[in-house]
Amino acid sequence: MKHKISPSLLAANFANLADDIEMINRSEADWLHLDIMDGVFVPNISFGFPVIKAISKICKKPLDVHLMIVNPEKFIPAVKATGAKIMNVHYEACPHLHRVIQQIREAGMEPAVTINPSTPVFLLKDIIKEVYLVLIMSVNPGFGGQKFIEHSVEKVKELRMLIDETGSKALIEVDGGVNMKTAPLLLEAGADVLVAGNAIFSTPSPEETIHQMKTL
Repeated sequence: MKHKISPSLLAANFANLADDIEMINRSEADWLHLDIMDGVFVPNISFGFPVIKAISKICKKPLDVHLMIVNPEKFIPAVKATGAKIMNVHYEACPHLHRVIQQIREAGMEPAVTINPSTPVFLLKDIIKEVYLVLIMSVNPGFGGQKFIEHSVEKVKELRMLIDETGSKALIEVDGGVNMKTAPLLLEAGADVLVAGNAIFSTPSPEETIHQMKTL
């Protein structure tokens, strides 16, 4: 499978989102990554469901919704109402993760789980066959533009081994410090989906940058 690119809206121009969404529509991007932050689970607040609903009306790419919030299960209906393809929750925020994964699937979305940099891959062993996707955070979540944590490459390798050993079909997504330098390392390690924010939106031609990442 050719790897997927999921540009992160967090790095877009919020004063002119419509133009950036149209650029995503024209581009070779596969999904649009949306980070919802509550200021509790992570030390920042991003945007909420009204913004996502507005985006969903003009975005032609599937929405990859990542909830960096406490009690994400409370918002399954709200995420579903946005038309999201993927609902991604944090391992660290879900004491009853298996139940939450079931609820997301029952709502008609693809369930995904994220692990923070300090969370080991082996903790996913009992649910790896239940999820559509695992997101490895390669920075500490909450802010864009952080430095890539190099050990993340090894975590991708570990996760690829776990997926292969268990017969899971889960995709591996990586978010944080992904750019033209780190992307090849992650893909070689076994990543399937790259989330990139500043590395795309801060370039003179984000559409061309997406093309370059897609063709790595």
